[in-house]
Amino acid sequence: MKKELGNFESVSQMQGRNGPVKNQFIIHTDKGSLFQSYHTIIVARIQGKTYLDSNSWDYSVTTGKYRNIFLGETKKETEKKIKNGVYELIDLN
Repeated sequence: MKKELGNFESVSQMQGRNGPVKNQFIIHTDKGSLFQSYHTIIVARIQGKTYLDSNSWDYSVTTGKYRNIFLGETKKETEKKIKNGVYELIDLN
């Protein structure tokens, strides 16, 4: 899957109320964007499709908070989209 994520273009830190948040990043590629928490890719939005890492998409409260911000939805909405096949769980790491 890594090859299909695209070629690196830029990276930015997620923003919180008090500015940049440590260890939470958005990586931009020529094919889409990724949400990375610490050293783990949690979500990939590539060419109109959304993939969540099957092992880490719901790793912790902090990861979940920033995953929700990245996706623009609640955990409940994300779980519904996984169940309905809108989002695919795969190994992103």
